[in-house]
Amino acid sequence: MGESMIVEKSSTDAYALARGMLLAPWGLESHHLERALAEIHQHRVDYADLYFQYTRSESWSLEEGIVKTGHFSLSQGVGVRALSGEKTAFSYTDTLSPQALMDAAHVVRAIGRQGGQGQVGRNGLQPQVAPLYTQADPVSSLEAEAKVALLERVEALARQADPRIIQVMASLGATHDIVLVTASDGREVADVRPLIRLSLTVIAEQNGRREVGSAGGGGRYDLHYFSDDILRQYVDQAVQQALLNLESRPAPAGVMPVVLGPGWPGVLLHEAVGHGLEGDFNRKGSSVFSGRLGEQVTSKGVTVIDDGTLANRRGSLTVDDEGNPTERTVLIEDGILKNYLQDSMNARLMNMAGTGNGRRESFAHVPMPRMTNTFMLAGPHEPEEIIASVDRGIYAVNFGGGQVDITSGSFVFSASEAWLIENGRLVHPVKGATLIGSGIEAMNQVKLIGNDLQLDTGVGTCGKEGQVVPVGVGLPTLRIDGLTVGGTEA
Repeated sequence: MGESMIVEKSSTDAYALARGMLLAPWGLESHHLERALAEIHQHRVDYADLYFQYTRSESWSLEEGIVKTGHFSLSQGVGVRALSGEKTAFSYTDTLSPQALMDAAHVVRAIGRQGGQGQVGRNGLQPQVAPLYTQADPVSSLEAEAKVALLERVEALARQADPRIIQVMASLGATHDIVLVTASDGREVADVRPLIRLSLTVIAEQNGRREVGSAGGGGRYDLHYFSDDILRQYVDQAVQQALLNLESRPAPAGVMPVVLGPGWPGVLLHEAVGHGLEGDFNRKGSSVFSGRLGEQVTSKGVTVIDDGTLANRRGSLTVDDEGNPTERTVLIEDGILKNYLQDSMNARLMNMAGTGNGRRESFAHVPMPRMTNTFMLAGPHEPEEIIASVDRGIYAVNFGGGQVDITSGSFVFSASEAWLIENGRLVHPVKGATLIGSGIEAMNQVKLIGNDLQLDTGVGTCGKEGQVVPVGVGLPTLRIDGLTVGGTEA
């Protein structure tokens, strides 16, 4: 470490706000941060960083016409990390003070006793990074009465949409997240991250039968994003799904072509392929993609992107949780494996460039390679052409729950909205369709790719090793042959 801290600012406002919220109130100054990092480096380590975070969250939920619950939380603290080879030492404290910081640094210092390779990481100043989203606090963007009124408006729109809607459940959440990363290579990077989400579930009843529909969305905005037009889109989607399911019949079972709809069905790509492209799994050799860079791993025409730089998207970050700018990373291009998603440690150990994908749930967690917004690029075909090409199969418009073996890519996904295709036509909605397969095998059975790429509306949440982070997914209409469909009709 040098005598003075190099400051890489994601924006001047973010940097000033972060220091004002995370350091100044607790008597923390730059020399305290430098002392903590120097303490860790008394033993040889490759790299060390401090991750300060302040998070304020609020949520409201409505059921049976009443806003029944409201929740508010506030957390703050610092995570202290040191890397030596493949080893990570980590400590955190929710007390922000010079002494608490030094105590955490003492705990972490022990990692270096086995020796290291010297400091690593980016050297010198990096280009200025423009914020990808507003720095306004979404929690304070509406008064409590307005938040309640917003949920009541959603319920009213849903009940007005169709007399068969008998129950409406809705929730509204907002988070204001401020982070400051100070690293032993001289970087000090700040980010102010808003996040909002509205979720809607409706129940429709007809002739004693009840079915469910759901929708929602959000992103890195304040709560004014939820205009009447946006709310109507969510309501229309949820109500339409519930009413379609009232007309659904048992899904067929067997091996058949499956057409995935655009947008949220990209969650299958995220789970069954995306996780297998994360650097830690490939460094350890536990992914089906390990050691296959430069090889054809999917059908030609399949190009998979992870892009953390999309403005206002739920999965986007101006900088990742190691202070590196996020990137647009081509993972698979025309079927050829081009890259893995990397955080700093795995990139160094694999002798590869980082991709700005080091993410953590909070200051109390270590970063690891994680996806941001992951999607497949569009192809040349009209969606109608793709459906017309199927003699008998399933059109999966939306997904509910699913299970995935991350390392093998084997998956089981339940369709919450699906149709039977016969002779190139959508015949009727089906219920109980479950898609079963392997991600890499399914991607080698891609036959037609639509020209209608859509990203999801902003509802994705990804879990890995006990950590949960917001993500985005996307997909064009896609025909995959030879998928196993588990249904209730032979």
